[in-house]
Amino acid sequence: MASKYDLIVIGSGPGGYVAAIRASQLGMKVAVVEKAELGGICLNWGCIPTKALLKSAQVFDYINHSKDYGIDVKDASLDFGGVIKRSRDVAAGMSKGIQFLFKKNKIEVINGFGKIKTGKKVEVTDEAGKKTVYDAENIILATGGRSRELPSMPIDGKKIIGYRQAMVLEKQPKKMIVVGSGAIGVEFAHFYNSIGTEVTIVEFMDRVVPVEDEEVSKALERSFKKAGVSIMTSSEVTNVDTKGKGCTVTVKTKKGEEKLECDIVLSAVGVATNLEGIGLEEVGVKTERGKVLVDDYYKTNVAGVYAIGDIVHGPALAHVASAEGIICVEKIAGENPHPLDYGNIPGCTYCSPEVASVGMTEKQAKDAGYEIKVGKFPFSASGKASAAGHKDGFVKVIFDAKYGEWLGCHMIGANVTEMIAEAVVARKLETTGHEIIKSVHPHPTMSEAVMEAAAAAYDEVIHI
Repeated sequence: MASKYDLIVIGSGPGGYVAAIRASQLGMKVAVVEKAELGGICLNWGCIPTKALLKSAQVFDYINHSKDYGIDVKDASLDFGGVIKRSRDVAAGMSKGIQFLFKKNKIEVINGFGKIKTGKKVEVTDEAGKKTVYDAENIILATGGRSRELPSMPIDGKKIIGYRQAMVLEKQPKKMIVVGSGAIGVEFAHFYNSIGTEVTIVEFMDRVVPVEDEEVSKALERSFKKAGVSIMTSSEVTNVDTKGKGCTVTVKTKKGEEKLECDIVLSAVGVATNLEGIGLEEVGVKTERGKVLVDDYYKTNVAGVYAIGDIVHGPALAHVASAEGIICVEKIAGENPHPLDYGNIPGCTYCSPEVASVGMTEKQAKDAGYEIKVGKFPFSASGKASAAGHKDGFVKVIFDAKYGEWLGCHMIGANVTEMIAEAVVARKLETTGHEIIKSVHPHPTMSEAVMEAAAAAYDEVIHI
């Protein structure tokens, strides 16, 4: 193994591994430092295995409601261990895929904990404690994040758990309290509720999925309550007593304190960055409020040191980290990439109904001073949604009334995470509402709802 590289990437998550592969394509000699599994949290403990769990929940839900489709299935039961095993097998397969891609692109993997040193060096400590120093012309920090902990409920991995433990529980809990209703919280709430666990969501803000458009939040809350999930908004967990067999959770609400009993508390209150021990202070890399400060091309204040992903300002999303990694290495290679447009990043939540959005919410557009046209098309009016048995939800679009600019798109319903890319591409191409209306969409599809919503904004909608 060489000790001198054009680029060393610390961390092999969706930011790090993508940056490494793109750098190799551009002719650089690349190494990746990884202390755990290749693919990082996303492939092993995040995006991918959670989707595998959610698919199992969806199949179970279909079986339980098979009579709605004219099919009678008797005595279906869920094998919780089997569901967990399938999820882990999917993650392991994806991690092996990264190994293949690294081999194909001649990227060397250095196992261990990476730390930057002055003079463009990376010190790697392996499992045995042995330290080896490598030289690199450029270093990218892509160390990612972990579950954020609240003082009122420190994660013990048994009764108070984070997303990582939620994926590998040995037995299905009868009662679970999920604290936080961002993407992680509502996805796990939906999964466990779907397989028969009694779930309560506790959210500090006044609505679930608080970063989404208000109408989407209301629709998701209705769907969740209909599915049997209890929801407490404007509420805060002040204490969790784990001394007994289960947990006694004290929740402060507008009406006063409530005590709830459960087997497991899932803390889903956000992500903390992995900045500890990676040499930032010794080298002099500037940080602010737990994030590394970078320019538009992810360069830190220290020459040759870059940072991407969850550890820099911006949404903590896998696709954002990947895009940042590509821009970063293209700039290092002397290309001329455009800076990332953080106003056109799609967000997806994979509960049921799914949630997907890009751009401004209605409130944000109004607050920014735009005169707007808003169109909404409910899936209850969609032939494909009716045929599929998924009539919950809608597509909502927001246009600037003056120039027709597509300011925002918000969806809730089946498969909307597959539909949002249309809005992302259209906004990138500066497409107007009229152009969407005049673009023929296939029938019958869920995606017709985008065209119909745009038509609704301009009083041309046909099917409502």
